[in-house]
Amino acid sequence: MVKTLTVLGLESSCDDTAAAVVQQTGSEPARILSSVVLGQAELHAAFGGVVPEIAARAHAEKLDIAVRQALDLAGIGLARMDAVAVTAGPGLIGGVLAGVMCAKGLATGAGKPLVGINHLAGHALTPRLTDQVAFPYLMLLVSGGHCQFLLVRGIDDFTRLGGTIDDAPGEAFDKTARLLGLAQPGGPSVEIAAREGDAMRFPFPRPLLDREGCDMSFSGLKTALLRLRDKLIAEKGGLTIRDRADLSAGFQMAVADVLAEKTRRALALYLAEPVPQPVLAVAGGVAANQLIRARLETVAGEMGVDFIAPPLSLCTDNAAMIAYAGLERFRAGEQDDMTLAARPRWPLDRTSPSLLGSGKKGAKA
Repeated sequence: MVKTLTVLGLESSCDDTAAAVVQQTGSEPARILSSVVLGQAELHAAFGGVVPEIAARAHAEKLDIAVRQALDLAGIGLARMDAVAVTAGPGLIGGVLAGVMCAKGLATGAGKPLVGINHLAGHALTPRLTDQVAFPYLMLLVSGGHCQFLLVRGIDDFTRLGGTIDDAPGEAFDKTARLLGLAQPGGPSVEIAAREGDAMRFPFPRPLLDREGCDMSFSGLKTALLRLRDKLIAEKGGLTIRDRADLSAGFQMAVADVLAEKTRRALALYLAEPVPQPVLAVAGGVAANQLIRARLETVAGEMGVDFIAPPLSLCTDNAAMIAYAGLERFRAGEQDDMTLAARPRWPLDRTSPSLLGSGKKGAKA
């Protein structure tokens, strides 16, 4: 008899409170029955970034609301869930703790199994939810808090080929927007400004391209932009619209160049062994940047690899990816008990040395 599994997922690792219901029957493609994301942008707008204490309080207030909305939209009660999955890390510890405690309460009250999920694993397994991608595939997770190349061989088998040693790209975009007086979140604002800019006007560095390997660095780009901005202000007394556009374009092109070259290197490592159906997948909010996405797709095409980018709603933080990762773990016979702990750091690849730095949207792992 073909079994149908239905899982409720909770996500609260940063500034989005999310709940979702995902269902899968046998080997058929999984279906997202509901996905609710309650953002906190207005709560943090005045501070220029996410304030952990404010985020944690908002999660505690909104998690039950998100769960109720997700169950109502799915048309399935908690009693019919096969398991409750929750992000148990990495992330801002207050938010992660709120989600874990909520999930424990739901699982205990309904008598359901509890499944703790690594937030990064949720992103890394999303291509299987959206496109039924077969193992192994190469995942580039590129967001506000993380930037890693992951070789994904199984639901709990990840090898990190490289990552950022300081700022994540999304964090660098946000800092650039603040330096230029552009709106937050910074990624879309910088991209819009860059459309009218000359990417060649200012000399931006391409960090770590002179070194072997797939590790990246983006903090120096922010520093270079700061110095260029201050020089313009000293010379002219301020920034023109053209200055902002050209600085944005130069910064964005530098990020795209670094990601494209490092992706080329990661793909070479991935393809060193025969792969039946090679795939490069990307996830994270920065993957929505059209220039960066186009450059990555070009690199994949040149190397004969399929390129997959899930819809933006599943690239950024969401609970559907957590529910699906929980479904995969539960189907494999894995679950947790009430000792499940919230973790600010939780590396997917437990054999590689830790990356340096921690971004404003969660610790690098």
